[in-house]
Amino acid sequence: MENTRFCQSLIKIRERHSDVVQTMAQGILELKESRNGHIEPSTELSMQYFLDRLYMSRISIRMLINQHTILFGEIPQSGRHVGCIDPLCDPHMVVRDAYENARFMCDQYYLASPELEVIEHNDQEHGKPIKIVYVPSHLYHMLFELFKNSMRAVMEYHGAQDEIPPLQVTIVKGKEDICVKMSDRGGGIPRSQVGQLFKYMYSTAPQPPKSKSDLPLVPLAGEYRIACTILRNSRCSLLK
Repeated sequence: MENTRFCQSLIKIRERHSDVVQTMAQGILELKESRNGHIEPSTELSMQYFLDRLYMSRISIRMLINQHTILFGEIPQSGRHVGCIDPLCDPHMVVRDAYENARFMCDQYYLASPELEVIEHNDQEHGKPIKIVYVPSHLYHMLFELFKNSMRAVMEYHGAQDEIPPLQVTIVKGKEDICVKMSDRGGGIPRSQVGQLFKYMYSTAPQPPKSKSDLPLVPLAGEYRIACTILRNSRCSLLK
């Protein structure tokens, strides 16, 4: 009985803070708009420090909440999963799933989308599919945001052409780690801008239109920075 109440409290906490990411993103947009896009370097540095720790704490806490409620909640867990951890996570399947969902949004926004080519190389078990112990939802979130970013870049760079170059994903399992490399032909990133990529105040996406609720609609430039927070602290290496 006590465990049931505890699980219910955890679920309420999770639901109460479910829109934190969107709220913080909206706050950043409003701050940039109020300052005409100019933020003092010291202010930006403080924000970067605070948001990095906020999002990393959020990811950790939600991971623990999800793990406890799945393991000890009333809804039985499915199959081989240990809570939200999959001991036989298939990166190829997660890549496909993330791609298809990002492609659906791209088709809606640009009326077209790039195809996907996946190359898988298992250096440890030749000929066998790659399996890892991982949280599929974390891997999916990182890939989904990267796919949206790549698709937007490719469509805006090649949109007028009849043939849109495909996205390429290479999955490699080595002795110590597994790498997922995503490549596109979306025009690249200037070397001078590489240091800006993980900054919350930086974006190459245009200011999105607002909905009736006065919140911006961001179909293909969503929670990229949050995905990067997971990415930077992940043992699974994703390279783009």
